[in-house]
Amino acid sequence: MNKYAIFWPAVAMALLTFAVWLRMYFIRIGEMRRLHIHPQSVATSAKASERLVDTRAADNFRNLFELPVLFYVALGIAFAIGAVDPPLLALAWFFVALRVAHSAIHCSYNRVMHRFAAYVAGGFVLWAIWGVLAWRLLR
Repeated sequence: MNKYAIFWPAVAMALLTFAVWLRMYFIRIGEMRRLHIHPQSVATSAKASERLVDTRAADNFRNLFELPVLFYVALGIAFAIGAVDPPLLALAWFFVALRVAHSAIHCSYNRVMHRFAAYVAGGFVLWAIWGVLAWRLLR
């Protein structure tokens, strides 16, 4: 197995983050133009949430810097200790798929319980990745 294959899920997560960033940009700029909101009046997240109606993409963008940070670190550790194998790679791709589902729900119809299910499932997959890494470090 190619030891560098572990970095493709990281690339996919980066692409997801860039896609949500673009969605946030176009929604926010469009809303600010439509409602004639001066940029300085939304200088902080508190002010932005008061003035802007649609914050789904911005909320999701921030969320992509929470659990995924642990994911990126796990991939780096997996590479560093030579733990890249098909099961770990499958877990990594499963995490990415769940994060894509989470972002799709969050940025579209935003049903909280659907989004929460994808979030929790992704969290369990991330725990499994870290469990595999810990086990391999202990061996």
